[in-house]
Amino acid sequence: MAKLTILQFPDPRLRTIAGPVDAVDDIVRQLVDDMLETMYDARGIGLAATQVNQPLRLLVMDLSEERNQPQVLINPEIVERDGRQTCEEGCLSVPGEYAEVERAERIRVAALDRDGQRREIEAEGLMAVCIQHEIDHLDGKVFVDYLSPLKRRMIEKRIKKARAQQREPQRASV
Repeated sequence: MAKLTILQFPDPRLRTIAGPVDAVDDIVRQLVDDMLETMYDARGIGLAATQVNQPLRLLVMDLSEERNQPQVLINPEIVERDGRQTCEEGCLSVPGEYAEVERAERIRVAALDRDGQRREIEAEGLMAVCIQHEIDHLDGKVFVDYLSPLKRRMIEKRIKKARAQQREPQRASV
């Protein structure tokens, strides 16, 4: 397994619309394993393939406290939505930033699993939020797209400032 690089907002590659996975083979399963390792290492609960610069309709998630219940959704499609909920969201591609986003409270999703078997999942609460958030990534959206232009610009400015500070050479003190 290998840790992958997570693209950071406002990287334009995060706007890539993912294409379908044609066949669930060993290459796709290796990508799944690498994405899970990357997600766990970054302490996230979900990761979309587009976030690691792979333009495929594939996402992984694990909402368990023990981090031992990984789920894989390949070519996910929301087939039913119901209700509304507002939840504070964060994102591995927008580190350190959180905002309230409104989403469906309950969803039903059709997808292939790690073995290429079709299944449907009914999700509500945090799981519904996570799936919708990751599918947004597959559609070229980031959670900040739901915010006002002013809030989005403020977040972008803070991220750019933080990156610039990371690149500055450290001065030795005497």
